[in-house]
This record gives sequence, structure tokens and C-alpha cells, in this order.
Amino acid sequence: MPFFVIDEQPQKKIFDSAKIRTLHGEKIMMSFVDLEPNSVVAEHSHPHEQMGMVLEGTFELTINGDTRILKKGDAYLIPSDVKHSARAFDEPAIALDIFSPPREDYKS
Repeated sequence: MPFFVIDEQPQKKIFDSAKIRTLHGEKIMMSFVDLEPNSVVAEHSHPHEQMGMVLEGTFELTINGDTRILKKGDAYLIPSDVKHSARAFDEPAIALDIFSPPREDYKS
């Protein structure tokens, strides 16, 4: 399918206060991440390369021990198997994450 309506994709809870909607092809995946206020994405790693961009709001992102506060328009790269975590502040935030290859555990 070459066209998608993001809001029509099913939501999946990945952490207590973080939900995603994903779109994927054979070799790439887009994940729209909704972070509720004060949510935490626990430190984790995966074999997928991940690149992302903040679409709305502000959040703190730690990649391999380096912590930055990111705002709308900021982008990031998380190499394969590198530990990372995130924390939202008092406002909700939305990020777009892109994975290669697609994450099987995120497919609906």
C-alpha cells in the first residue's frame, strides 16, 4: 500500500505513557510516538538503526550516556545496539522515529 492515513493506524502501547502508530515497508519503518506529560521511555537498545525528529513539544533524550533536551525540529540518530532513553516534561510530545530494518515487535 503506497498511501497511509496515520490517524487510522492502530495505536500500540510501548511504555506506560508512550504509544506509537507505525507504518512500514519491506526495509524501513516509521513510528509516530506520542509521549504523555512526564512520561519515561526506559533505557533500552535494539539491533535496528533509529533516526528521529521531534514533531511537537520538548523532551529529554539520552543516547549512550549523552543527554540533550530536544525541541520541535530537532533530529537524532541512534546507532544499532546503543542504549537510549527518553523523558517528557509537563507537556505532551510527538516524535517521528524511523527504523531500519523494521521492528517486528512494532508491527500491528
